Amino acid sequence: MRIDVKIKKILCIKPRGIGDIVLSTIILDNLKSYFPDVKIDYLTENFAKDAVEDNPLINKILTMERTEFPLKVAWRIRKENYDMILDLWSNPRSAQVTFLSGVKYRVGYNYRGRRYAYNILSTSDRGAHHSAEHNLELLKAIDVPIVSKKISYYLKEENIFFAKEFIKHNFNDDETIIGIIPSGGWQSKRCDATKWVDICSAISAKMKAKFLILWGPGDEKDANYLKNHLEDKCILSPKTTVKQMAGLIKNCNVVIANDSGPMHISAALDIPTLGLFGPTNPLAHGPYSDKSDYIIRKDLFCINCNKQECPYHHECFIDMPVQDVVDKVGLLLERSHKPAKLNEKD
Repeated sequence: MRIDVKIKKILCIKPRGIGDIVLSTIILDNLKSYFPDVKIDYLTENFAKDAVEDNPLINKILTMERTEFPLKVAWRIRKENYDMILDLWSNPRSAQVTFLSGVKYRVGYNYRGRRYAYNILSTSDRGAHHSAEHNLELLKAIDVPIVSKKISYYLKEENIFFAKEFIKHNFNDDETIIGIIPSGGWQSKRCDATKWVDICSAISAKMKAKFLILWGPGDEKDANYLKNHLEDKCILSPKTTVKQMAGLIKNCNVVIANDSGPMHISAALDIPTLGLFGPTNPLAHGPYSDKSDYIIRKDLFCINCNKQECPYHHECFIDMPVQDVVDKVGLLLERSHKPAKLNEKD
């Protein structure tokens, strides 16, 4: 549907999932190209606003609590006088908020039980493309040309400075820094700490590199396990905010990560990123970057199970071929024109 009226203000709804919000930034360049004078706001939950708050293409961020009454959220939206809402989430709650907002153009996905909320409907097909590109389907529904498929994540100078100071005091200028991110929203998405040690040890045996263990809430046990077993081969990052962690990621030559928000931040920062996958599909959720890649045990009968807890023995990670990880890390470094020095025996 072509929108002929002048659009001055758009609200994009993407409440949570830091990685999901980062992937949704794929729409911004396209909206600005088609509506050059538009102001674009975002609605997120409070904890997730870091994903977009420093983005220069975003005018304002509205926040809400996860359990906040939808009518209360909609009332705040009404006061902003938006011309259009793009409900990039389109779950039952965001559909309620969109419907109650009274905004003239309400764009959402054609999901069962939520169609009532929107007067412009997009596809309901979620499996045909990467989840980043699924956001573009809403733009296609309003005939906005797709001129860019770039995702983005922006850092303030204070976070850049924090990271540079930490790197300066813990790494040599010529060291290859490999970021290790053991985070994962589901237990089943987290590579086992013992396997991380195997992976890092194999990389260390092949090339001269030092590991930077990046962690957040809930990762302390795995991060400390890696530090205790890798010893002087690694540096454990301090406790950080998401923005400070992103600053540290920006200083890595390559990052290895589970399917997680920090993995998507790494790809958005244009850092070569290797995703380790098991229960989720990397074709839909892998690091969205030409500089990145993924590893997965395609031969397992249970692969891409989408179960939050593994009912078996976590074979997708435990039996992941370590040499495949080593080889792909080497390729990513070579493609970035910053190959690590090989150990003499190689």
